Amino acid sequence: MKKNSTEIKWGVIFFISMLIWIGIERAAGLHSTHIDKHAVYTNIFAIVAIALYVFALREKREKDYSGTMSWKQGFISGLIISVVVTVLSPLGQWITHTIITPDYFSNVIEYSVSSGKMTREAAEQYFSLGGYVVQSMIGALVMGVVTSAVVALFVKKK
Repeated sequence: MKKNSTEIKWGVIFFISMLIWIGIERAAGLHSTHIDKHAVYTNIFAIVAIALYVFALREKREKDYSGTMSWKQGFISGLIISVVVTVLSPLGQWITHTIITPDYFSNVIEYSVSSGKMTREAAEQYFSLGGYVVQSMIGALVMGVVTSAVVALFVKKK
């Protein structure tokens, strides 16, 4: 456990950052008034996510590897962070949709139907807590693997 304390710490920091971001989205009206812009602006979090992986892998390199780290070491460290984020994803979705923005699903369903993007049945099936839990877990793992691979290239140091 001590061996992976840096990764666990940064996985939790990532999780908290995600919840703060969701709170900002809600405050900006992206879950209600400006829901039509949500799909675009939510992607800005990718910058935050990449920055967090950079900070995490740099700390891992300096703290645990005495200033040197191979790509493989960085990649594995990033994978561990990704697993932590993936494991926390269901809790994050529950907090998001029951505490932070409980009206999100009804709002996005109404928007999707009224804009002609989806039928009501399709929207209700897609925009649900169960669906978002699965999507968030898959997304966290896939994006975490890709981000880990790329960031490890830039953070490695001989």
